Amino acid sequence: MADLSITSRITEQLEHLPAELQRRVLDFVEALAQSQPKGEPGANLLRFAGSLDPQSAQEMRAAIEEGCEQVDRDEW
Repeated sequence: MADLSITSRITEQLEHLPAELQRRVLDFVEALAQSQPKGEPGANLLRFAGSLDPQSAQEMRAAIEEGCEQVDRDEW
């Protein structure tokens, strides 16, 4: 939720800027808004806790380590 005093101060300052600088501020604010993390809070995922049996969890862990922790120096 936005702090109205901050919003008011920003609006006040924007009114004094030329259109090009206002555009730059808008671009910056839009970039900030897009950079906000998206996803589910961890508390919403607790219902899945313990849903994998230990064998399946170990197989998944091994697959991730094998497939994701490799560096292919010739890739680039």
